[in-house]
Amino acid sequence: MEQVSQLTEFGKIFLFLIIGILLVSATLFLSRSLSIRRPTPLKLSSYECGEEPSGNSWLQFNSRFYVIALVFLLFDVELIFIFPWTTVFGQKILINADPMWGWLTLIEMFVFVGILLIGLVYVWRKGDLDWIRPEQKLPVAESNIPLSVYDKINAEVYTVKPFFAERPQVQVESIAPANSPVSKPAFKPTFRKPPQA
Repeated sequence: MEQVSQLTEFGKIFLFLIIGILLVSATLFLSRSLSIRRPTPLKLSSYECGEEPSGNSWLQFNSRFYVIALVFLLFDVELIFIFPWTTVFGQKILINADPMWGWLTLIEMFVFVGILLIGLVYVWRKGDLDWIRPEQKLPVAESNIPLSVYDKINAEVYTVKPFFAERPQVQVESIAPANSPVSKPAFKPTFRKPPQA
């Protein structure tokens, strides 16, 4: 008499998930409890691929890191597909059965690698693999003013007046003559009362 499994297929998947969560949690707990913690300012600083971290950490991330990571994943996946191809189609038994298998698989792999190389050339031509920042191009404006005028203005030395927290008392002289009529404001503000319920 055959024994019937007490778990359904979903039950088996659920059991795998529970075991996986328990193993990951146990590993994290063990590493946290057994590790030696001696924090220093250098250890607590953010790691920026060997560059000295500077400024606020809430800056935009350089998108070139993402592009390099995606190109790496692209060719990493290519190697994952090439390895089984070489092991399966490199068998002498399969090639001796029909010699066309060897040529067919070689052409198939050239097409596969060619498609990946087209993607690499596209990214390269687009300039996403250039790590050095492009030079900033200053805008050019047509002007009849010679550059020597701008150089003269930039070469001037300006003096900074001292700052006082309290304003000195200065008598303001009236601009209008004494016998002129006082002008009224151009508009009169009106305030509306809210309607009462």
